[in-house]
Amino acid sequence: MTVLILGGTSEAAALDQLLAEQAPEIRAIISLAGHTVDPRPSNLPVRIGGFGGVEGLRRYLVEEGIVAVIDATHPFAAIMPFHAEHACKAEGVPLLAIRRESWRPQDGDRWTCVPDIQAAAEALGPEPRRVFLTIGRLELPAFADAPQHRYLVRAIEPIGDRLPVSHADVILARGPFTAEDEEALMRREGVEVLVSKNSGGPATVGKLVAARRLSLPVVMVERPPKPDVETVEHIDQVLPWLVAQGLFVTERGV
Repeated sequence: MTVLILGGTSEAAALDQLLAEQAPEIRAIISLAGHTVDPRPSNLPVRIGGFGGVEGLRRYLVEEGIVAVIDATHPFAAIMPFHAEHACKAEGVPLLAIRRESWRPQDGDRWTCVPDIQAAAEALGPEPRRVFLTIGRLELPAFADAPQHRYLVRAIEPIGDRLPVSHADVILARGPFTAEDEEALMRREGVEVLVSKNSGGPATVGKLVAARRLSLPVVMVERPPKPDVETVEHIDQVLPWLVAQGLFVTERGV
Protein backbone atom coordinates (compact mmCIF):
# COMPACT_ATOMS: atom_id res chain seq x y z
CA MET A 1 0.00 0.00 0.00
CA THR A 2 1.51 3.31 -1.11
CA VAL A 3 0.47 6.71 0.22
CA LEU A 4 1.61 9.93 -1.42
CA ILE A 5 2.31 12.89 0.87
CA LEU A 6 2.42 16.26 -0.86
CA GLY A 7 4.88 18.00 1.41
CA GLY A 8 6.31 21.38 2.16
CA THR A 9 5.24 21.95 5.78
CA SER A 10 6.31 20.95 9.26
CA GLU A 11 3.16 18.79 9.31
CA ALA A 12 4.52 16.77 6.39
CA ALA A 13 7.79 16.22 8.22
CA ALA A 14 5.96 15.21 11.40
CA LEU A 15 3.67 12.86 9.45
CA ASP A 16 6.78 11.31 7.95
CA GLN A 17 8.00 10.51 11.46
CA LEU A 18 4.59 9.30 12.64
CA LEU A 19 4.17 6.85 9.76
CA ALA A 20 7.70 5.54 10.16
CA GLU A 21 7.04 4.83 13.84
CA GLN A 22 3.39 3.74 13.92
CA ALA A 23 2.72 2.33 10.46
CA PRO A 24 5.97 1.02 8.98
CA GLU A 25 4.01 -1.33 6.71
CA ILE A 26 2.71 1.70 4.78
CA ARG A 27 4.92 2.67 1.86
CA ALA A 28 4.81 6.45 1.94
CA ILE A 29 6.42 8.82 -0.55
CA ILE A 30 6.92 12.51 0.20
CA SER A 31 6.79 14.85 -2.80
CA LEU A 32 8.42 18.29 -2.50
CA ALA A 33 8.12 21.12 -4.99
CA GLY A 34 11.86 21.75 -4.85
CA HIS A 35 11.73 25.41 -3.82
CA THR A 36 14.06 24.68 -0.89
CA VAL A 37 17.50 23.38 -1.83
CA ASP A 38 18.11 21.94 1.65
CA PRO A 39 14.77 20.50 2.83
CA ARG A 40 14.24 18.91 6.23
CA PRO A 41 15.62 15.35 6.46
CA SER A 42 13.07 12.62 5.83
CA ASN A 43 12.66 9.03 6.98
CA LEU A 44 10.70 8.24 3.82
CA PRO A 45 11.48 8.20 0.08
CA VAL A 46 11.43 11.74 -1.31
CA ARG A 47 10.72 12.94 -4.84
CA ILE A 48 11.54 16.49 -5.90
CA GLY A 49 9.79 18.62 -8.50
CA GLY A 50 6.41 18.93 -10.20
CA PHE A 51 4.34 16.19 -11.78
CA GLY A 52 3.52 17.92 -15.05
CA GLY A 53 0.08 19.24 -14.21
CA VAL A 54 -3.06 17.27 -13.45
CA GLU A 55 -2.43 14.69 -16.18
CA GLY A 56 1.11 14.09 -14.95
CA LEU A 57 -0.13 13.59 -11.41
CA ARG A 58 -2.81 11.18 -12.64
CA ARG A 59 -0.16 9.10 -14.39
CA TYR A 60 1.98 9.10 -11.26
CA LEU A 61 -0.92 7.90 -9.09
CA VAL A 62 -1.52 4.98 -11.44
CA GLU A 63 2.13 4.06 -12.06
CA GLU A 64 3.04 4.08 -8.36
CA GLY A 65 -0.16 2.36 -7.22
CA ILE A 66 -1.08 5.23 -4.91
CA VAL A 67 -4.07 4.33 -2.71
CA ALA A 68 -4.38 7.66 -0.86
CA VAL A 69 -2.99 11.19 -1.07
CA ILE A 70 -2.29 13.46 1.89
CA ASP A 71 -2.08 17.13 0.93
CA ALA A 72 0.36 18.64 3.43
CA THR A 73 1.47 21.44 1.15
CA HIS A 74 2.23 24.91 2.47
CA PRO A 75 -0.81 27.07 3.30
CA PHE A 76 0.28 29.37 0.45
CA ALA A 77 0.51 26.61 -2.17
CA ALA A 78 -1.97 27.92 -4.73
CA ILE A 79 -1.82 25.33 -7.53
CA MET A 80 -0.92 21.87 -6.24
CA PRO A 81 -3.98 21.49 -3.94
CA PHE A 82 -6.27 21.96 -6.95
CA HIS A 83 -4.19 19.59 -9.09
CA ALA A 84 -4.44 17.01 -6.31
CA GLU A 85 -8.20 17.45 -6.10
CA HIS A 86 -8.72 16.96 -9.85
CA ALA A 87 -6.25 14.09 -10.22
CA CYS A 88 -7.56 12.17 -7.22
CA LYS A 89 -11.15 12.64 -8.30
CA ALA A 90 -10.34 11.41 -11.80
CA GLU A 91 -8.54 8.30 -10.55
CA GLY A 92 -10.82 7.57 -7.59
CA VAL A 93 -8.03 8.02 -5.05
CA PRO A 94 -9.03 9.27 -1.56
CA LEU A 95 -7.59 12.70 -0.73
CA LEU A 96 -7.12 14.30 2.70
CA ALA A 97 -5.79 17.81 3.28
CA ILE A 98 -3.97 18.87 6.44
CA ARG A 99 -4.67 22.57 6.93
CA ARG A 100 -3.43 24.27 10.04
CA GLU A 101 -5.60 26.98 11.55
CA SER A 102 -4.90 30.54 10.45
CA TRP A 103 -3.54 33.10 12.89
CA ARG A 104 -6.13 35.54 14.15
CA PRO A 105 -5.50 39.04 15.50
CA GLN A 106 -5.42 39.39 19.27
CA ASP A 107 -6.04 42.39 21.51
CA GLY A 108 -3.26 44.88 20.89
CA ASP A 109 -2.46 43.69 17.37
CA ARG A 110 -2.19 46.29 14.61
CA TRP A 111 -2.80 44.21 11.51
CA THR A 112 -3.47 45.36 7.97
CA CYS A 113 -4.76 42.32 6.07
CA VAL A 114 -4.07 42.20 2.33
CA PRO A 115 -4.98 39.62 -0.35
CA ASP A 116 -1.54 39.07 -1.89
CA ILE A 117 2.14 39.99 -1.85
CA GLN A 118 1.82 42.86 -4.30
CA ALA A 119 -0.80 44.44 -2.06
CA ALA A 120 1.55 43.96 0.89
CA ALA A 121 4.29 45.95 -0.86
CA GLU A 122 1.81 48.71 -1.64
CA ALA A 123 0.51 48.75 1.94
CA LEU A 124 3.93 49.84 3.22
CA GLY A 125 3.25 53.33 1.88
CA PRO A 126 5.57 55.95 0.35
CA GLU A 127 7.48 56.99 3.49
CA PRO A 128 10.77 55.08 4.07
CA ARG A 129 10.53 52.51 6.87
CA ARG A 130 12.57 49.67 8.34
CA VAL A 131 10.61 46.64 7.12
CA PHE A 132 11.01 43.08 8.41
CA LEU A 133 10.09 40.65 5.61
CA THR A 134 9.27 37.12 6.83
CA ILE A 135 7.65 35.84 3.65
CA GLY A 136 10.32 33.57 2.17
CA ARG A 137 12.63 34.34 -0.73
CA LEU A 138 10.27 33.52 -3.61
CA GLU A 139 7.98 36.48 -2.88
CA LEU A 140 10.70 39.12 -2.54
CA PRO A 141 10.64 40.57 -6.09
CA ALA A 142 7.35 42.37 -5.39
CA PHE A 143 9.15 44.64 -2.91
CA ALA A 144 11.59 45.86 -5.55
CA ASP A 145 8.75 48.21 -6.53
CA ALA A 146 9.16 49.90 -3.12
CA PRO A 147 12.91 50.58 -3.00
CA GLN A 148 12.57 53.49 -0.57
CA HIS A 149 12.35 51.14 2.40
CA ARG A 150 15.21 49.56 4.35
CA TYR A 151 14.53 45.84 4.40
CA LEU A 152 15.45 43.13 6.86
CA VAL A 153 14.84 39.78 5.16
CA ARG A 154 14.73 36.41 6.90
CA ALA A 155 14.95 33.34 4.69
CA ILE A 156 16.08 29.74 4.90
CA GLU A 157 18.42 30.06 1.93
CA PRO A 158 20.36 32.89 0.22
CA ILE A 159 18.06 35.25 -1.68
CA GLY A 160 20.42 35.98 -4.57
CA ASP A 161 19.19 38.94 -6.62
CA ARG A 162 15.53 38.55 -5.74
CA LEU A 163 15.39 41.89 -3.93
CA PRO A 164 17.40 44.41 -6.00
CA VAL A 165 17.20 47.42 -3.70
CA SER A 166 19.86 49.59 -2.06
CA HIS A 167 19.13 48.64 1.55
CA ALA A 168 18.47 44.96 2.29
CA ASP A 169 19.97 42.96 5.16
CA VAL A 170 19.51 39.19 5.15
CA ILE A 171 19.25 36.74 8.03
CA LEU A 172 19.46 33.04 7.12
CA ALA A 173 17.58 31.00 9.71
CA ARG A 174 14.99 28.27 10.02
CA GLY A 175 12.35 28.37 12.78
CA PRO A 176 11.00 27.85 15.32
CA PHE A 177 11.64 31.30 16.80
CA THR A 178 10.68 32.35 20.32
CA ALA A 179 8.80 35.56 21.02
CA GLU A 180 11.65 36.74 23.22
CA ASP A 181 14.23 36.25 20.48
CA GLU A 182 11.95 37.93 17.95
CA GLU A 183 11.42 40.93 20.19
CA ALA A 184 15.15 41.28 20.78
CA LEU A 185 15.80 41.06 17.04
CA MET A 186 13.19 43.69 16.20
CA ARG A 187 14.54 46.06 18.83
CA ARG A 188 18.13 45.56 17.72
CA GLU A 189 17.31 46.08 14.04
CA GLY A 190 14.99 49.03 14.57
CA VAL A 191 12.07 47.30 12.84
CA GLU A 192 9.12 49.61 12.19
CA VAL A 193 6.74 47.23 10.40
CA LEU A 194 6.49 43.46 9.99
CA VAL A 195 5.31 41.73 6.81
CA SER A 196 4.08 38.15 7.23
CA LYS A 197 2.08 35.50 5.45
CA ASN A 198 -0.76 34.04 7.48
CA SER A 199 0.80 30.59 7.58
CA GLY A 200 -0.51 29.69 11.02
CA GLY A 201 1.12 27.21 13.36
CA PRO A 202 3.38 27.67 16.38
CA ALA A 203 6.83 27.67 14.74
CA THR A 204 6.85 31.33 13.68
CA VAL A 205 4.02 32.87 15.70
CA GLY A 206 6.62 34.44 18.00
CA LYS A 207 7.13 37.32 15.57
CA LEU A 208 3.47 38.29 15.96
CA VAL A 209 3.72 38.19 19.75
CA ALA A 210 6.83 40.35 19.57
CA ALA A 211 5.14 42.86 17.23
CA ARG A 212 2.20 43.04 19.64
CA ARG A 213 4.50 43.70 22.61
CA LEU A 214 6.29 46.45 20.67
CA SER A 215 3.04 47.87 19.24
CA LEU A 216 4.39 47.47 15.72
CA PRO A 217 2.10 47.38 12.67
CA VAL A 218 1.85 44.07 10.79
CA VAL A 219 0.99 43.68 7.12
CA MET A 220 -0.63 40.23 6.99
CA VAL A 221 -1.00 38.44 3.66
CA GLU A 222 -4.06 36.19 3.60
CA ARG A 223 -4.01 32.67 2.20
CA PRO A 224 -5.00 31.84 -1.38
CA PRO A 225 -8.21 29.87 -2.03
CA LYS A 226 -8.18 26.11 -1.49
CA PRO A 227 -10.33 23.35 -2.97
CA ASP A 228 -13.26 22.01 -0.99
CA VAL A 229 -11.90 18.62 0.07
CA GLU A 230 -11.94 16.60 3.28
CA THR A 231 -9.72 18.38 5.77
CA VAL A 232 -8.12 17.84 9.18
CA GLU A 233 -5.92 20.13 11.30
CA HIS A 234 -3.60 17.63 12.98
CA ILE A 235 -1.43 14.76 11.78
CA ASP A 236 -2.77 12.42 14.47
CA GLN A 237 -6.05 12.42 12.51
CA VAL A 238 -4.42 10.88 9.43
CA LEU A 239 -4.17 7.24 10.54
CA PRO A 240 -7.81 7.15 11.71
CA TRP A 241 -8.76 8.57 8.30
CA LEU A 242 -6.80 5.83 6.53
CA VAL A 243 -8.62 3.28 8.68
CA ALA A 244 -11.96 4.85 7.76
CA GLN A 245 -11.04 4.49 4.08
CA GLY A 246 -10.49 0.77 4.66
CA LEU A 247 -6.81 1.17 3.73
CA PHE A 248 -5.11 0.44 7.03
CA VAL A 249 -5.85 -1.33 10.31
CA THR A 250 -3.71 -0.91 13.42
CA GLU A 251 -3.41 -3.42 16.23
CA ARG A 252 -5.74 -1.17 18.23
CA GLY A 253 -8.12 -0.86 15.30
CA VAL A 254 -7.56 2.90 15.02
